Amino acid sequence: MSAPRRPLDDLLLYRLSRLIAVGGSMVIRLCEGRFGITRREWRLIATLASRGELSSSQLAGHAQLDRARTSKAVGSLQAKGLLSRTHPAGDRRQVVLGLTARGQALYDELFPLVAQINGELMAALDADTAARLDEALRLLQARAERMAGEADLPKADRGRRGAAGG
Repeated sequence: MSAPRRPLDDLLLYRLSRLIAVGGSMVIRLCEGRFGITRREWRLIATLASRGELSSSQLAGHAQLDRARTSKAVGSLQAKGLLSRTHPAGDRRQVVLGLTARGQALYDELFPLVAQINGELMAALDADTAARLDEALRLLQARAERMAGEADLPKADRGRRGAAGG
């Protein structure tokens, strides 16, 4: 006799992923369709707008992206004239990233639209439920960060994609 099947809908991470897929698709359409940027580029723009100038590794950390993806997106944003790279006085090895005037203008135009989508989504909840959700998300984030820090999980062997066995 086999174990009873449990639907994916019982899993928190799956449910959150579905919510992000549906709700986030509107943000992605705005980013790509109206503003010509990817969601990853939007994340970097929003991070720089809220935190100010950062090194590439700081930006990757705050945006929760790996350095390779951050570097690729930074190059694209620089090519689009939305991001600048400067060197602090006396240190040519250090690079500081910041928004250009054009990048700041894009953020100033796009952020209220993203906030409106989030606001409309949150309108499904009354103020008390929204406050409880905010606290629950804070607790879940802290727990996830602790678990990730303590986890001893295997890493993918990127050189052997699709290979099973030897």
